[in-house]
Amino acid sequence: MAEQGGSGLQVLLHTLQSSSDKASILTILQVLGDLLSVGTDRRICYLISKGGSEALLQTLVDTARTASPDYDILLPLFRLLAKVGLRDKKFGQKALDLEALDVTLILTRKNLSHSRNLLHCLWALRVFAFSVTSGAMLGINGAMELLFKVITPYTRKRTRIIRAAAEVLAALLRSKSNSRRAVNRGYVTSLLRLHQDWHSHDTDNSYVLIRRALLLCLRHIATLQSGREAFLAAQGMEILFSTTQNSLDDESLEPVTAAALQVLRQCHPRSPLPLVTASSAYAFPGPGHVPSEPRRVLAEEDFEDDEDEEEDKDSDAEDGKEEDEDLETDVNKLISKPGLDRPEEELAQYEAMCLELSCGFEDLEPTPGEDPNSAETEYANRQHIPTAASPGQRCVNGDQGSWGPEREDAAQTSLLSAVKRRRPSVPLVSPKGPGTNPDQNAQSNGPGMGSSGNEVLDLEAGLKEGAWDMDVISCPRTSASLSGSAGSPETADAVDELLRTHPRHIPFHDPYVYRAKAGGTRSVADFKGMAFPDLWGHRASPRAEPMLERKIGIQRIKIFEDIRRLVQPSEVINRVVFSLDEPWQDTASDCLRFSSKFESGNLRKAIQVREFEYDLLVNTDVNSTQYQQWFNFKVSGMRAAVPYRFNIINFEKPNSQFNYGMQPTMYSVKEALLGRPSWMRTGYEICYYKNHYRERAAVAGGAARRCYYTLTFAITFPHHGDACYLAYHYPYTYTALMTHLYILEKSVNRRKVYFRQEALCQTLGGNLCPLVTITAMPESARADHLEQFRRRPYQVITARVHPGESNASWVMKGALEFLVSSDPVATLLRENFIFKIIPMLNPDGVINGNHRCSLRGEDLNRHWLTPSARLQPTIYHAKGLLYYLDSAGRSPVVFCDFHGHSQKKNVFVYGCSIKETLWQAESPVGASTVLEDVGYRTLPKILDKLAPAFTMSSCSFLVEKSRASTARVVVWREMGVSRSYTMESSYCGCSQGPYQGLQFGTRELEEMGAMFCLGLLVLELKSVSCSRQLLSRAATLLNAADEAVDHHLRRRSGGGVTPELDDEPPCMEEIDYGADSGSDQEGRCSELDRQIREWASHPDEGEEEEEGPGRGRGAGP
Repeated sequence: MAEQGGSGLQVLLHTLQSSSDKASILTILQVLGDLLSVGTDRRICYLISKGGSEALLQTLVDTARTASPDYDILLPLFRLLAKVGLRDKKFGQKALDLEALDVTLILTRKNLSHSRNLLHCLWALRVFAFSVTSGAMLGINGAMELLFKVITPYTRKRTRIIRAAAEVLAALLRSKSNSRRAVNRGYVTSLLRLHQDWHSHDTDNSYVLIRRALLLCLRHIATLQSGREAFLAAQGMEILFSTTQNSLDDESLEPVTAAALQVLRQCHPRSPLPLVTASSAYAFPGPGHVPSEPRRVLAEEDFEDDEDEEEDKDSDAEDGKEEDEDLETDVNKLISKPGLDRPEEELAQYEAMCLELSCGFEDLEPTPGEDPNSAETEYANRQHIPTAASPGQRCVNGDQGSWGPEREDAAQTSLLSAVKRRRPSVPLVSPKGPGTNPDQNAQSNGPGMGSSGNEVLDLEAGLKEGAWDMDVISCPRTSASLSGSAGSPETADAVDELLRTHPRHIPFHDPYVYRAKAGGTRSVADFKGMAFPDLWGHRASPRAEPMLERKIGIQRIKIFEDIRRLVQPSEVINRVVFSLDEPWQDTASDCLRFSSKFESGNLRKAIQVREFEYDLLVNTDVNSTQYQQWFNFKVSGMRAAVPYRFNIINFEKPNSQFNYGMQPTMYSVKEALLGRPSWMRTGYEICYYKNHYRERAAVAGGAARRCYYTLTFAITFPHHGDACYLAYHYPYTYTALMTHLYILEKSVNRRKVYFRQEALCQTLGGNLCPLVTITAMPESARADHLEQFRRRPYQVITARVHPGESNASWVMKGALEFLVSSDPVATLLRENFIFKIIPMLNPDGVINGNHRCSLRGEDLNRHWLTPSARLQPTIYHAKGLLYYLDSAGRSPVVFCDFHGHSQKKNVFVYGCSIKETLWQAESPVGASTVLEDVGYRTLPKILDKLAPAFTMSSCSFLVEKSRASTARVVVWREMGVSRSYTMESSYCGCSQGPYQGLQFGTRELEEMGAMFCLGLLVLELKSVSCSRQLLSRAATLLNAADEAVDHHLRRRSGGGVTPELDDEPPCMEEIDYGADSGSDQEGRCSELDRQIREWASHPDEGEEEEEGPGRGRGAGP
């Protein structure tokens, strides 16, 4: 039947081209029109495949070249050409080859005074113009000059014709040669005059689409540098600004407003970032470092505009590009196990890091008359006040502290109970509506009251009276004794007094320990101050925080404000109030005060734009010119109940979760002193968009110059004269980690928990990279107990190789606290595994406020293939430790590297699979010929059923060439660990499960760390090697909490499963600045089809005849 249908269609097309009988031709055109008027585009594509385009074009040429063209044939023919041409990618070239362009232009010239015929000719020209080649040829043959005879100033006559002509002109100007011709002939000024005229006269907005088409013409011209220059010279910025400023909120003018803002944004002059150098403000002359360029003021010639718009490029992220061409298809590379990257004898040094395999545990033998439970009773009841002395490294530890009663409460509530509940562990608050100020919704317990309502500190009077120097108190110095620190004795005494009254309700935190540890932390900038949140501590928010609902139109409002600065510069203060490059800058008394000179701080410059608005620039990574994402700074001197706006103007990534409900975090010093020491999500009217700043050509080195993006948000601070810290995400510093490990070490029961902290190595910056070993102590020093102890399989967990991914540290914190807890699951885990944990692989980067790199400006997660002990010591020795375990036959069951993710929601993993990679890449080597254990999927499936934040549908197990040197891939290939993962936690929150619609807080991140550990236990229970004893104990434990192991593992599969969609579109830009935006193929087809149908329904509407061709008010240049 298909062949018969095909042959019948071919007969029709052949007859159409060869027949000279009008009735036959009209009948065939009617049949084709009926066929193509119903169904989908598949019919049109089928017609094209059978030579339909050529047949129609040839019929057009033959009919037009007759002595008296028959418009009864030409008009339906033009309608068919418009329908078919937009769907034929080669239509323009076909029309050019068959000389259809020339005859259509001739027909257009002949019909300038005949509206119906002219309209059909314009439809055909519009289709031809969508091909750049044919469009350029039309421009050469005078099509644009012809169209300017049709596009007149404002009139109520022939508006359908004027609209069609303007849309043809916009299509023609997609060709750069036509745009250059338009610039050279002064059409930019003409188009601006036409726009002004239609804008001023079209008061009832009846001709919005004509006005939009005129703006689209300008937009296409503005893709050229010469076009932008002509637009600026013609005062185009001022004209469009004045005609648009009152229509931002008018929905009826949406097409015009969007197009106008596109033109304004494109023509805004590209500017250098207001920095003295593109390099970091900090430099580290480490081993092998190439000195950065000398500082100099960036010259204007460094910012010459390119001819075309720059392409957006994302920075290297774990999910970066997963295109098929990036997939590794070399089976030998996927299967082969490379040899050691170092001499084998070097591995002996890691024996000292695995003392659990050789320790005799003689001290476990009880002495005569000793009560075996006395130690446990002693540690359970003692209140340990830690000293400032650094902890020594030992095989087991002594003192157990009681840093926070919440720790004991958590132990009483088994993790399995949380799994059983399957609901958020924190109360919910009502979602934040668009435009609301979430800071005003903060639940307050009153002055001097903690979250529980109990009196904490009676400081309200002192805070109100200004008795405290907030700038000093909010960033105390790291000296050994605050009383002996620089500054006035009164200030030091005040800080000491505050520390003495520090509440004891923050688990695993002590400010005295933190201060002692901070004194040993080494930074490139030699930080002298401590961030108050790190010193005082953070308690998880008592309420869940919904994602912020995006305010409609906020992006265009902000872009328009950027344009206003250019058009009305007198309104801009433009005063530098903070700069790492110019520390001598004096801060005026009538503005905010900024600081970032503390651990993990990152703010390079602050510029006051208006009274309550500031442009901010973050620092690049040390010894780098890129990776601007992490920010963490202190701001003080604010007024209460006043909206402040902050614009961070030098971000790099083309998109951000800030466009999809994510908020920055804030820590208020006064709130903390009043008993509410918490980092909270804050900010409203948030959006993230491309701005007009560009990387200078010298830095780009001939490559496409980098674009920059603005994150803008407003904050209303809760207190007058407060000091607040603002950060990209909940900060977690190196000193906080070292404090946490010290307190954990002191808190464990040494009779039950084996907790060893030691240094993996020293970093380039002179800081120790900690290595933690956690397992259960052997029951005794008997040989069989020691044998069971030493035969426990290993689990290896790492985190924070990328410094800006602080969420990874909060997940790690949850895992560490859970593993040393008295939870029955934690006990089983310790008794059956040895955990090797490197909680921070890049301490230097974390300390110095980097986002991604080490002090050498390198992404350490791209150096696992051949790390250098001299240049990448933490990676070198982490890999060496894994080599040692592998050589001893003790490769880990699971290796997991914790990360943070800025583009997606939820928590998920990346793993490694040969078969899935080959299948996805459609490799000629059949995946069916490769043998592979599918167990790599088991742990993610378990987590999908256990952890509220985890989603299996976002997981990927592809091996990309660009990821060949990451920890995940190297450990999988070189150590043969099939369950080698990167676990990604969103900076934002969840789009599924019990936490759907909520942003992550530290509580949820820590919970994910504990759930990961629970997943390791369930993974072992499902393995064939699981011992009967463990199965029995686990079954008893799980049955006590619920019904059975399988019940837990099937819990989520029993309910409705929400299909996983893409988290977000590529970029949530309400206004796209690309030359082709808004003119996609599908949009063109549907729009032109709609116009033709409208004409068929109302052929005479708005088509009053003019007296003659071009006799209206001239629109030409």
